[in-house]
Amino acid sequence: MAKAFASQGDMSEKNISFTEVGEGLWAFTAEGDPNSGVIIGDDSVMIVEAQATPRLANKVIEKVREVTDKPITHVVMTHYHAVRVLGCSAFNAQTVIMGEKARAMVVERGQEDWDSEFQRFPRLFEGHESIPGLTWPTTTFNDRMTVYLGKRRVDLMHLGRAHTAGDIVAYVPDANTMFTGDIVEYHSACYCGDGHFHDWPKTLNNIRNFDLDAIAPGRGDALVGREMVNAALDSTEDFVRSTYRPAARVALKGGTLKEAWDAVRAECDPKFKDYAIYEHCLPFNVARAYDEALDIDTPRIWTAQRDVEMWEALQG
Repeated sequence: MAKAFASQGDMSEKNISFTEVGEGLWAFTAEGDPNSGVIIGDDSVMIVEAQATPRLANKVIEKVREVTDKPITHVVMTHYHAVRVLGCSAFNAQTVIMGEKARAMVVERGQEDWDSEFQRFPRLFEGHESIPGLTWPTTTFNDRMTVYLGKRRVDLMHLGRAHTAGDIVAYVPDANTMFTGDIVEYHSACYCGDGHFHDWPKTLNNIRNFDLDAIAPGRGDALVGREMVNAALDSTEDFVRSTYRPAARVALKGGTLKEAWDAVRAECDPKFKDYAIYEHCLPFNVARAYDEALDIDTPRIWTAQRDVEMWEALQG
């Protein structure tokens, strides 16, 4: 291809932060890399998001062991993307939970997503040889389920389509704290390549209605305090709307994908150019916004070959 994806040239190691977002609740963050969450119950631990490889998952485990020696018994996946799930084996958890829709997406497109993301993110997939295969849940649900870690209650919920069709969140009522996956980002671009632009703002509003004290987002810093929570919800919604509107205007007038790309850049660059993974996400976001404007409701499956073809079209 004429030019590499931005993420293919990003090989610098990121600084890890481990932030307490509520009593016994932690956010593992790394300068815009995929986050993980930690929920410590009475006698066991739940992990939210498993990282891209066992190598990266072990970094999460190292941080967990700094604050508790309780066994890790549950891993929750908020959606199906490879960079979120393929490190699951490192946790040796007896219960692995996904929404039923997310599991269906693993069946439908899990291998293609792995192949595509492996090409896009070489740094995140260092040590990929230790991945035993696609990650499959032991437990699924449709709209809502509750897990009790002793007396600590964790509500897992599908609040609507956003980053993918199968997004779920993990809500801890005693701390009024939510682990949102990539529905919410903070100073990091939203990846919308498998997203649902029309539904995303409604799903954000469903999260907003919890009036949360803290959020562990999918990427970016932990959000502690209602001011940071609301700022992240606002900026995420602005990002989604600012990406979709210009792309849709071009698509509905019969314009080209390249013209949509130029229109989105004109709208988004002034506001979001300094966000983590912005340049990486942009081509995929434009392609999906263009498709959704033309009433393609189910995102087309990304493959390594489709990545190349799309990028060549945008490079002219």
